[in-house]
Amino acid sequence: MARVALPGDPLLAPPSSSTLHLGPGLSISTAPASRGTKGKERAVEPTATRAGLLGHLSQGDKERWWIEGTMKRYTPNPPEPVLGIVVARHAEGYRVDIGSSQGASLDALAFEGATKRNKPNLKVGTLVYAHLLSTPPFSEPEISCVDPSTQKASGFGELQGGFLIRGVELGRCRALLAPKNPVLSKLGARFPFEVAVGMNGRVWVKAAQEGDEEKLVEVIRELKGR
Repeated sequence: MARVALPGDPLLAPPSSSTLHLGPGLSISTAPASRGTKGKERAVEPTATRAGLLGHLSQGDKERWWIEGTMKRYTPNPPEPVLGIVVARHAEGYRVDIGSSQGASLDALAFEGATKRNKPNLKVGTLVYAHLLSTPPFSEPEISCVDPSTQKASGFGELQGGFLIRGVELGRCRALLAPKNPVLSKLGARFPFEVAVGMNGRVWVKAAQEGDEEKLVEVIRELKGR
């Protein structure tokens, strides 16, 4: 049964041998050390920063935790993938709307093979698939269209054509990003298509046939619970 978490609630401690990865809605806080502890050591514990259902995924020795909840605005959390729309251009790159309280910064060189002489020329309104690089405390979030592990595009970059679906529940987005999502697998057996899922509640789909694309959009919208 899913556990409901409220802001300030401590996360149930995972096994000490596991590596802890915190997702949206959780942060690390310190608590006074118990009596008898030498020095000024303080206990470190993950706590909830917003209300919602506590999500958990175990992968070998890795424990992933996050808070599922409905939010009007997306809270950036590296290295999540996001779908953004270019809203402004400047000398060194672009400002991109990712649905958060402020736009994200996309460097013009943050594309595979980009150089100062050869870099993408994106127009305002262009849709891009990127991942969050960092979230500096006093500036805009930074995104990139290069996979840091391979230094390749790996599916990130400009998206042309297709249809953008907004407002998809974050839990559904996470499910669609699973390597073997049953819904996408069944649809893929019927007709070829492309899909890009952002953890900012946006999903982009593209199919060769207009009718197939409409079916994709309908299925994703059904997943939204509408």
